[in-house]
Amino acid sequence: MLRRDAKIELMRTVPLFSQCTKRELGQIASVADLIDVPEGTRLVTEGGRGRDFMIIVEGAAEVRRSGRKINTLSDGDFFGEVAVVIEGPRIASVTTTAPTRLLVVREGAFWSVLEQIPSIQIRILRALAERLRPLVI
Repeated sequence: MLRRDAKIELMRTVPLFSQCTKRELGQIASVADLIDVPEGTRLVTEGGRGRDFMIIVEGAAEVRRSGRKINTLSDGDFFGEVAVVIEGPRIASVTTTAPTRLLVVREGAFWSVLEQIPSIQIRILRALAERLRPLVI
């Protein structure tokens, strides 16, 4: 079992949550599920709708776009947060390459926390704008 503080520290590494306070991160961490998946598990599929985002606690995964490997992920890496916010399609597929432990925040739980704590909405909006800024300037 992952300690609550360890969950919060992992959440802090996600740029989407970089503006959040420890209390706000605690709220988000409280809805994050810890799951274990075997090697070879397809976590997300390119073109599929983004319904959750994931942080790799331990393990490894491969990212492919149009069938070509574009990245590898390992402990502390994350993916899917932008797809959840914009409710858009996944831009790549992610498959585990080793047994992997993940923190998963489901779309419904994510939006529920945002509704309960409005201050998180502003912080996430700012973080998202900062992340997208290099793409529009």
